Amino acid sequence: MPAFFSRRKLMAWGVALSACAPLMHTAHAQTPALDGPLALVVGYAPGGSTDRMARLIAERLAPKLGVKVTVENRPGEGGRLAAKEVKRTPAGQNALMLGNPAVMVVAPLVFKDAGYDPDKDFVPVSQVSSYDFALAVGTKLQLDRAMFLVGRLWAHPEEAVFGVPATGSLPHFFGLMVGDALSVQPQIKGYGGSAPLTADLIGGNLPIAIDTLDSVYPQHVAGKIRILAVSGKKRASFAPNIPTFREAGMKIDADGWNTFFAPSTMAPAKVQLLSSAIHDVMKDPGLQKAADALYITPVVSTAAETAQMLKTYRQQWEPVVRRSGFQP
Repeated sequence: MPAFFSRRKLMAWGVALSACAPLMHTAHAQTPALDGPLALVVGYAPGGSTDRMARLIAERLAPKLGVKVTVENRPGEGGRLAAKEVKRTPAGQNALMLGNPAVMVVAPLVFKDAGYDPDKDFVPVSQVSSYDFALAVGTKLQLDRAMFLVGRLWAHPEEAVFGVPATGSLPHFFGLMVGDALSVQPQIKGYGGSAPLTADLIGGNLPIAIDTLDSVYPQHVAGKIRILAVSGKKRASFAPNIPTFREAGMKIDADGWNTFFAPSTMAPAKVQLLSSAIHDVMKDPGLQKAADALYITPVVSTAAETAQMLKTYRQQWEPVVRRSGFQP
């Protein structure tokens, strides 16, 4: 397997970009213009949360860089198609991929050849958002607290059937983390996306679901399902009444993210320029408010901070993915 996000490479980029931190934090309106148009490549169809986040950033990034910034959707292969395209960005063109853990952490572990090496082919630029996972139940269970569900699963471990939007997805592996925290062996039931998963939960055909918070929160607000806990270290700003797993008595926290990656062929100075511009854009109150409305938590991060986040993230998730034995 590729030694992606190797310690040596992350340290090198972290040192180089930390040295540029004063420039990156004071760039603001003085950010020099990029040398040509910029494409933000998204590996999913228009309308999804990743696509919408990319568009919020693009419309604010264009005037800051002084160039045209477009969002280009390249759906396919679970996001890997976009990664392979950005990897091959021709010299003289500017492209960033808005990637997530499924593409940059999980895929290289479960595919014999993902078509790219996250360590060799990409450079982290800036994390721009994070998202929680949610533990949800149907209303037929008549449970309103996670501790009640925990007690029930301890008494009836055969009921630990966790529906997830897809096998091999982050909610799948987070479900295994939840099982470990509860000392139960969950059965993971994969669906063809969040819509059929939520439909079965609402219809009473599935007792428990684990999905991203943004996918199930609208149904929780509508009273059709109940979210018992969220996976973040703190409560979501848009869902302050839902406790975290730790508050519910389970020693677990985890999240997903969206992060911009540049092809490794991009000049370090250009990576620094883009990281600085994105960092400043993410501080915009209007963008943060719009992200909240999409049930996404915006993140303001430097390239060095992003590199460290990726290292820590891999240390948490890689053992879980490997132990699962999952193969596509």
